Amino acid sequence: MHPLIKKVLVTEEEIISRSKELGKEIKKDYENEGAPLLVALLRGSVPFLAELIKHIDMDIQYDFMDVSSYEGTESLGDIRILKDLDTSVKGLNILLVEDIVDTGQTLRTVKNLLMSKGAKSVKVVTLLDKPSRRVVDVQAEYIGFEIENEFVVGFGLDFNQLYRNLPYVGVLKDECYK
Repeated sequence: MHPLIKKVLVTEEEIISRSKELGKEIKKDYENEGAPLLVALLRGSVPFLAELIKHIDMDIQYDFMDVSSYEGTESLGDIRILKDLDTSVKGLNILLVEDIVDTGQTLRTVKNLLMSKGAKSVKVVTLLDKPSRRVVDVQAEYIGFEIENEFVVGFGLDFNQLYRNLPYVGVLKDECYK
């Protein structure tokens, strides 16, 4: 375990196991409609996307958006689109891939944007869900793990761009950011 991690919340083995389950659920839900376009929100969702797609037994496509709302440990509420999709979403079922659903502001903004661009549907798969921090009414259809209100890093989640490469989700020690 990294010396700046207080505790491990979700192990690599648990992430892999849950990704397998989510992949089966997604395949079942989309097999009659055709595979969705997976839209991963950069950068945090990349490790989760890489694990998840191994377990969706369909011919899938994916694209990326870079959306920012955080500075340090706080969500600013000011959602900025830094990189838009290269793919048209018109008439497509979209499955947004998120690392964590926290306040819900980013998710609501991105979902509304994709629907306004003509997406047929927009659903969400997230590695982590932190409902105690929600400030807007938005829910993920597929949730890896529900967690309490702790500042987490690893498996794509960062603190000032660090710790994304940890193979697990852990709680960063308070002295790192207070």
